[in-house]
Amino acid sequence: MGIFHVFMWYLLLTLYIGQTPGVFGIYSPITYQAGCSLWGVVFILSGALIITVARIPYPCLITGAIILNILSILLTMIAVILTVAELFTFHSLSYRNYGQAKLGREVSRVLLLSYPLEFVVAVSYSILTCSDLGRDSEDNFTTVTDEAERGF
Repeated sequence: MGIFHVFMWYLLLTLYIGQTPGVFGIYSPITYQAGCSLWGVVFILSGALIITVARIPYPCLITGAIILNILSILLTMIAVILTVAELFTFHSLSYRNYGQAKLGREVSRVLLLSYPLEFVVAVSYSILTCSDLGRDSEDNFTTVTDEAERGF
């Protein structure tokens, strides 16, 4: 998901840099200015840390994974709010930039559909890890991945 978001940010970057100033100006949405798609780097780091924790379940790595997942949850909620605000406000543009703005809004709609998936993954991992930490002691330490595999 994180790589997808970074590629979408690159698409938006190339799309909005190519605009020509017209009578009504250029289209520069709030999600582009805030770099919402670039926040996918946090999603990538969070996923990489989850994989590392599944292989090497050190308590400090588990804590870092939970912190990054909580950060992912917060960033996802902020990105959804900014994207919805962007999609509900649309100002007049020069006819030269209308196509780029329309394509940029479609990319925002696609990203709006992908945010819930990232949210659900981060929330479920955080909840399962916290419940697992509360249940196990350090002597009997297992990861969420081990618990899920035992369930099957």
